[in-house]
Amino acid sequence: MIQITIIGSGNVAQHLIKAFDVSKTVEIKQIFSRNKEAVAHLVDYEKIISDYSELQTADLHIIAVSDNAITEVSEQLPFNNQFVVHTSGTSPIDVLDEKNRRGVFYPLQTFSKNKNIDFSIIPFCLEAENTADFKLLESVAKSVSTAVYSINSEQRKALHVAAVFVNNFTNHLYQIGQEICEENQVPFSILRPLIQETADKINTLDPTEAQTGPAKREDSKTINAHLDFLQNENKKNIYKILTQSIQDNGKKL
Repeated sequence: MIQITIIGSGNVAQHLIKAFDVSKTVEIKQIFSRNKEAVAHLVDYEKIISDYSELQTADLHIIAVSDNAITEVSEQLPFNNQFVVHTSGTSPIDVLDEKNRRGVFYPLQTFSKNKNIDFSIIPFCLEAENTADFKLLESVAKSVSTAVYSINSEQRKALHVAAVFVNNFTNHLYQIGQEICEENQVPFSILRPLIQETADKINTLDPTEAQTGPAKREDSKTINAHLDFLQNENKKNIYKILTQSIQDNGKKL
């Protein structure tokens, strides 16, 4: 069994704990959490620590904290020449303190504490400073997922930016759509089949092929009617920017 320690108790950390708990390849040795109660429902209480001095060596130490805290946490680890990785999509490998062997264990997915995740389809983007450490990291990733990739820091940064567009920005557009519905006493649920169909199309079509709507058709009458309808300047500006982007993309083809 590969022994791992997870440092952190947020969304990513908690989902990793759940995934590793049913893995036949890895064993959770310790969980570091400043608030022990945050993860007490996921792991045996005696495995939870809140003092860095109590950290023991393991085959792999996963730092699952906010990007801003990675360097500080890695500097406080009470050992040297151990394999330490972070889970960030944007932080390069060298934000980790060089006193330990460094790597990246990035699960490309959106995590919410109250939403269960099927880890078997989550892409894991891996990076390590030597072949032996990479193979160990690969074994850990493959114990929970069938989608494992070797991705360097620059590629991972590009993936994370792309992920913000397809996930975070898209979700914000859902929120705007919900606000427009609520302001006009229309159930947002009416849009759910459309949202689902739009997402499903990407399984079989290139995004450029899947694009539809007034911007794609250059239907200026409908576009102007929508802009006249929108009273909120922020929503109006977003509509204009996205419309222009879709039309500019069409001209490049």
